[in-house]
Amino acid sequence: MSVSWVEVNDRMQQGYRYALTAPVGQNFDAGFTPELTPTEMLTLGVFGGKYMTDCADEFPAEWFAEARFSSDRDPALNFFGVDASQPLSVWRANGWIHPDDPRGWFQWYCRYFLGRRLAGEDKRQIGRWKAMRRHLSQLRRHCEPHNWRCRPRQRQALLQWAYDSRCV
Repeated sequence: MSVSWVEVNDRMQQGYRYALTAPVGQNFDAGFTPELTPTEMLTLGVFGGKYMTDCADEFPAEWFAEARFSSDRDPALNFFGVDASQPLSVWRANGWIHPDDPRGWFQWYCRYFLGRRLAGEDKRQIGRWKAMRRHLSQLRRHCEPHNWRCRPRQRQALLQWAYDSRCV
């Protein structure tokens, strides 16, 4: 595969450039098996419809064709209709934000899905993704299968980490 470059100039990043070195949606780390693509997540409803509204040009237009977006954050647009997000300030305070991805995990995932690879950061983010799996165990332990009214915030949080919590 030949390397292609993406130039980013949006509200949170100016003059950022990254290389795409893997095929779109392929060659993921063996331990990273997300159940949802970025397109599926945006279509289902994540982050109150406010995520990445100013940087859609960076990503394929089809990702956003049926995305649930809003000019203001609206938890009703989330698949489970609840707010399951923490403000970016909390992410920053906890050291969860990497300079290459100032919007956080989902931005990293979108860029990883496109084919960007950053060895150390990929390992860190995949580890964080794996840590979310404990919430699946909690749903299985405390909820009847497919009862979406049981623990909707936990289900929405999992959805926002590419776990398909509709199936639990």
